[in-house]
Amino acid sequence: MNQSFSVGDIRKKYLSFFSSHDHNVVPSASLVPENDPTTLFTGSGMQPLIPYLLGQAHPKGVRLVNSQKCFRAEDVDEVGDNRHTTFFEMLGNWSLGDYFKNDQLKWLFTFLVDEVGLDPARLYITVFSGDTVSGVLADRDSVSLWQNLFSQKGMEASFVELIDEETGGRLGMQGGRIFAYGPKKNWWSRSGVPENMPAGEPGGPDSEVFYEFVDVEHDVRFGEYCHPNCDCGRFVEIGNSVFMEFIKNKDGSFSQLPQRNVDFGGGLERVVAAANDNADIFSIDVFAGLIAFLEEKSSKKYSDSLYTKAFRVVADHVRGAVFMISDGVYPSNTEQGYVLRRLVRRAVR
Repeated sequence: MNQSFSVGDIRKKYLSFFSSHDHNVVPSASLVPENDPTTLFTGSGMQPLIPYLLGQAHPKGVRLVNSQKCFRAEDVDEVGDNRHTTFFEMLGNWSLGDYFKNDQLKWLFTFLVDEVGLDPARLYITVFSGDTVSGVLADRDSVSLWQNLFSQKGMEASFVELIDEETGGRLGMQGGRIFAYGPKKNWWSRSGVPENMPAGEPGGPDSEVFYEFVDVEHDVRFGEYCHPNCDCGRFVEIGNSVFMEFIKNKDGSFSQLPQRNVDFGGGLERVVAAANDNADIFSIDVFAGLIAFLEEKSSKKYSDSLYTKAFRVVADHVRGAVFMISDGVYPSNTEQGYVLRRLVRRAVR
């Protein structure tokens, strides 16, 4: 991977790839959600599509794809490491009662390996290990599908079940390629883990793809052993396929949804970083101009570890502020305007 990819390159490849598989492109929604008082910002590609994931017919059909601009205020304090940003684009594709696990995982693997050019030996997978409280079984189907996909590239994909969700993989990698985690890591619903879901709420297991940056050494502050969900930065999540197939019953049990959906979300900027095999997401093209400008005006260098975090915070916050303002948000003391004001203030400081 000696080619340098831009955000525009990967976005175009993604939309074109899924369009070739009969997906209709939907435009990015505003950062300010419409008719959703539960959240200040659009934080995922599926958020504007919730009515359609719950059964309403979408005017563009049952196969959709887009790149959605997102903002997550809860990540403000995380900005400064090699991979967290508040504003980002989320690549998304959806099946509204159409295809399911087999096609989704096959297309995702093909896109990442054959279209983007990622080395499959650097990809690691997580799946749902089951939940003893709710009785929802482990997602063995995804394990088999992933093993078959890796085998087509001449690779054995060993499955590891003994990942400790609370302590963060106390047994480490164990030579595995596919790892099972519990509902805190590999289950999706709007209410979190299965036991917290109200009756009538849909949800399901998910399968995440991580890219390994081999030049990043494991930091024992995040646990004795490294593993895909470790926070040391060696493994970075680049995509998550949610298989929305269950609905919670009044008695706490789960039944199959009449309409099974696929909801995929992938971090565009993270995929670009993986494509360039550079663990620093701030090395990609959309930050290059900002960082060069800051170096010029500050007479400091991004490469100087004393200032790297500050460069990242300012670059992220300025980018996020620009996209907020373009969607009609202005600094104020309340709601979206207060978050924007906080971004600008933190960047200045």
